Amino acid sequence: MKFSQERRGTVLLLEIGEARLEAINAPELRELLIGRIENGDHQIVLDLKLVNFMDSSALGALIGAIKKMGPLGTLALAGATGPVLQLLKLTRMDKVFPLYASAAAALTKLEE
Repeated sequence: MKFSQERRGTVLLLEIGEARLEAINAPELRELLIGRIENGDHQIVLDLKLVNFMDSSALGALIGAIKKMGPLGTLALAGATGPVLQLLKLTRMDKVFPLYASAAAALTKLEE
């Protein structure tokens, strides 16, 4: 799975470089997020601006990561649009994950 990362103070920005998050790469997404959380990153912004499709297995990976994070910190989603945003709203995950229109907006909020 293609991704890039950038650290801004205590916040880790992970930009997903895939158009589709689905069964084939969901385990990698889960490993990526769980690994960062276990290594002490407790303020994570996942930038989904390039993702135009997400299935239930990728959603499950996100849920597993937020459960791992628990009260330790925040896993925020940024840049979700179209079908990805619709999926998050349909499954009511927009009530579970902090959603931001852009990575910049999420970073501004989490860096406060």
